[in-house]
Amino acid sequence: MERIRLLDVVALTEDLPERGLVRGQVGTVVEELPPDGYEVEFSDDERRTYASAAIRRDKLIVLRYQPAKAA
Repeated sequence: MERIRLLDVVALTEDLPERGLVRGQVGTVVEELPPDGYEVEFSDDERRTYASAAIRRDKLIVLRYQPAKAA
């Protein structure tokens, strides 16, 4: 499994109703939380934070904006 890094842009892979977040919402990793979690900040189009949550690795996917390099 690929490592998630600080400031990576990620999306939720499932709903988190207890946090008011749904699958597909996009956030930015702002802190690593051992052993397998991340603090993710969710902001609107005007860069206002509307949620911040500690989320396990298995509930996140890193978003890519560039093509992958061939191995």
